[in-house]
Amino acid sequence: MIIGLTGKNGAGKGEVARYLADRSFAVASLSDVLREELGRRGLESSRENLIAVGNELRARYGPGVLAERILAGLSAGRHHVVDSIRNPGEVEALRQRSDFKLLCIRAPQSVRFQRAVERGRLGDGASLEEFARLEEEELDRGVPERQRLDRVEELADAVVENDGDLEQLHRRLEQLLRGWLTGFKRPGWDEYFMRIAQVVARRSNCVKRQVAAVIVRDRRIISTGYNGTPRGTRNCNEGGCPRCGSAAQAGTRLEECLCSHGEENAITQAAYHGISLKGATLYSTFAPCLLCTKMIINAGITEVIYNEDYPLNQNALGLLEEAGVAVRRFKLDGGVSI
Repeated sequence: MIIGLTGKNGAGKGEVARYLADRSFAVASLSDVLREELGRRGLESSRENLIAVGNELRARYGPGVLAERILAGLSAGRHHVVDSIRNPGEVEALRQRSDFKLLCIRAPQSVRFQRAVERGRLGDGASLEEFARLEEEELDRGVPERQRLDRVEELADAVVENDGDLEQLHRRLEQLLRGWLTGFKRPGWDEYFMRIAQVVARRSNCVKRQVAAVIVRDRRIISTGYNGTPRGTRNCNEGGCPRCGSAAQAGTRLEECLCSHGEENAITQAAYHGISLKGATLYSTFAPCLLCTKMIINAGITEVIYNEDYPLNQNALGLLEEAGVAVRRFKLDGGVSI
């Protein structure tokens, strides 16, 4: 999961980031992107410089540029916290991830000013009046590339008030996290196996179409296969298949095609290793052709689940139905991401 942090200066975003870091969240900050940019320009990391350079980068590359740079560096398979979100475009970019949540940290201005004084960071403002003036620079003025902190706060999935001590803040965060960390939705078995089939298809060497099949029994993968030229021969993308290499029109010169289909390879791989397919389920990124259908039936596979329709395969689907093999389409939303 990715938890984004937003809130006004001195609200306690840094403390929340430290709390999450202690709970195995990897910490990233949009402000760090700006500090790196200031370092390259030889400028000091004052608050005014951070605001000015942030506005400049958003104007040049789009409102979500800082979040996009952060996203590119996030590793898969672990939790992240992203600090200093100050523009709605950054929220939009981060919401590309379905596991993103935006958390707003709030505290009264007088409390935040006192924290800023104790922190002693360059550019926070020496008086409450100066602190308030700088804060005005972060509010929505209707300019897309500028900081629009009040608009970002409206987009938050949750708000935590940080008007007390650290113990009180930590209790509130613990209660919030308990719901967020346990409330995620796991993919169902069909999505799980079909997405694996999509990854397997990436191994295909066919230049026409990348197709793959995954054969499952008792919710365990027992064989996989992707389309391409036979074992020990030149790959299709290396000129091994005359039909693919000639860019033949669809449905023509099939007698020249040397590529085996994904379902065919999954079945023959099982035979190669002595694995029975009786009673198994086959997941395929495309509906099987007539040749693969006959192999599916004779191998004892009892269910076929496919993602995309295959052209001119009504005879194949009819034959599967006649043989008592269950067939259904499971359409995935979007492509595979690895």
